Amino acid sequence: MLTALIMAGGSGERFWPLSTPTKPKQLLSLFSNKSMIRETVDRILPIIPAEKIFIATNILQVEEIKNELPDISVENIIIEPSFKDTAAAIGYTCLIIEEKFKSFKEKIEVVVLASDHLIKNDENFRQIILKGAKEVRENSTIVTLGIKPDKPETGYGYIEVNNSELLSLNEIYKVKRFREKPNKETAEQYIASGKYLWNSGMFIFTTDTIFKNFEVLMPEHMEVFNDIKKEIIKKKIGLELSCSVKKFFDKFEKISIDFGIMEYSKNIKVIPVSIGWNDIGSFVALTEIFNSDDAGNIIKDTESIIYNANNNIVICKGCVVSLLGVKDLIIVKNGDNILISHKENAQDIKKIVIKYNELKNKN
Repeated sequence: MLTALIMAGGSGERFWPLSTPTKPKQLLSLFSNKSMIRETVDRILPIIPAEKIFIATNILQVEEIKNELPDISVENIIIEPSFKDTAAAIGYTCLIIEEKFKSFKEKIEVVVLASDHLIKNDENFRQIILKGAKEVRENSTIVTLGIKPDKPETGYGYIEVNNSELLSLNEIYKVKRFREKPNKETAEQYIASGKYLWNSGMFIFTTDTIFKNFEVLMPEHMEVFNDIKKEIIKKKIGLELSCSVKKFFDKFEKISIDFGIMEYSKNIKVIPVSIGWNDIGSFVALTEIFNSDDAGNIIKDTESIIYNANNNIVICKGCVVSLLGVKDLIIVKNGDNILISHKENAQDIKKIVIKYNELKNKN
């Protein structure tokens, strides 16, 4: 039985001021008239029906997500009591999925997806998901999707493949190890070797397999899951369930599934893919998505006057922006908030968010 878990608890701080705590990046319509989370759900609906799609989020975003996804049952929208990173969130939601479908007496495959990734080749993506689901069902492995790199990117983690031959797309390989985000020189070595893929953060496993990995690699998490399960079987949902398990959730160590399981598990495989993927990690990623003018400027939802200005990104709905003699800037307006940043500092926008929140709290 194939199910999906869409991770939608992130705050998208690198997209401030467009992204806010109650309407983060996954709820924005950046590339079409649909929000990114709506596109994510629509992408998998041809192979996974709505009643088998689950959304993991937090209390700040739950109402917006309900409005955005009316076809997803409220009992499938899982509210995390507190942010304890992806190991806790994934295990918690898998407990709920198991309880809901326990009467079916069959293996439950779970596809873990981000709610804010861009994937252009939807049909190819779906075929790969089905192939990965067959692998995990038959061989009790964990499958991840590795993106075939086209440049020495330093913003992604990498997957080293245990294979001496040239990697073929859409085939299944044994993972040798996961690598952290490299410097530029190391990234260039990875690309030259042909044995490395970008870590997409998309996983497929059965609930049996993931909990066996928790038992061996994260036994403290498994102890908490056993306590939480006693609350889940009481048929609570939504905020009521979230409140009832919070005292257990607070016991979790804050750690990602990558650090807790993926880097140490002995039964992980990877499928190299080329599916038009982009994790849209910052405003700079928009340069890979949108067409620019002759001077390299990307102007979105904005009227502009441009003279001797190059390679800027401007998103200022409802106003006219004049650019004179500037280059490599990010200029974004949302309501009363305006961001002006150099592209080189795009990864540091969350530092501005911290200062902004301090200013709001002070006032």
